[in-house]
Amino acid sequence: MSAIDEAFKSCRAERRAAFIPYITAGDPDLKVSRDLLLALGRAGADVIELGIPFSDPIADGPVNQRAALRSLESGTTLSGIFDLVAGVRDQLGAPVVLFTYFNPVHARGFERFADQAASSGVDGVLCVDLPIEEAVADYLPTMKSRSLDAIFLLAPTSTRDRVRAAGESSSGFVYYVSRTGVTGDQGELPAELLRDAKAIRRRVRKPLAVGFGISLPDQAIRVGQVADGVVVGSALVRKVEEAAGSPALAEILEDEALAFSEALRSRAGKRRL
Repeated sequence: MSAIDEAFKSCRAERRAAFIPYITAGDPDLKVSRDLLLALGRAGADVIELGIPFSDPIADGPVNQRAALRSLESGTTLSGIFDLVAGVRDQLGAPVVLFTYFNPVHARGFERFADQAASSGVDGVLCVDLPIEEAVADYLPTMKSRSLDAIFLLAPTSTRDRVRAAGESSSGFVYYVSRTGVTGDQGELPAELLRDAKAIRRRVRKPLAVGFGISLPDQAIRVGQVADGVVVGSALVRKVEEAAGSPALAEILEDEALAFSEALRSRAGKRRL
C-alpha cells in the first residue's frame, strides 16, 4: 500500500474527504516554496500537489499561469524541485504528487525522471496532457516500477470507456476535473458537478479526487460529500500571489489552507459512508 493509499484510508476512517492543496514549485522561488510546503503540512494537508512550472500551461487559468511564469523567471529547474521535495519530505506528514505536463518528463527521460522523483521522496505523478493510450507502453510501467503512483484525469466529457481506462490505469487516486476548461476559482460550483462526481465514483475502484474551481471552504464541504478527495489550487496560489514579498507569506497561506482543512474535518464535512 502506497503512502497515498494510506492517506485515503485514514480519511475514510475519519469519514471525510482528503484535503489536497496545490501550489506551484518555485513560486515565488524555491527557497520560499520550502516554507510554503511546510505550511501546507501544518495546515493538515492529506496529500500535497506540487506543480512543475511549464512555459505553455494549457490546462491552467490565469492565476496558475502567472505562478508558472514567476517560478520560471526565478530560475526554477526540475532538479531544483526534486531537491526541494527531498529537503522537506520527512517533515511534511503528507505524500507529494507532482502535477506536470508531459514535456518536462519526456525531456528528462522516463527512467531518469522516475528515478529522481522516487529518490527525492515523491509519491505520485499526475501528467495532465498524457493520454492513457500513450502511457501504457513505457510511462506507466516505468512509474510503477519505481513505486510511483500514476494518476490520470477524467472530465465531464469523459466517455464510459475513458472512465474505465482511467480507473484501471490510475493508482493512488483518479482526478476528476470539475468542469471543462482551465483551472481557476469560481463563485459557484457547476450545477451537475455533485451528480456527475457521485456517478463516476461508483464506477471507479480507486479514490476519486475532484478539483478545478473549488475556491471556498463550503464548496469543499459539498464536494467532499461525494468525492474521496478535494483539490484546492487557484485559491491558494492566488494567496501566494497577493502576499508575495510579505515576511508572513507562509503564515498567510497556512491560515487559508487551514480554513479548507478544518471545513473538511468539521461536523459538516463528515459524511455517511
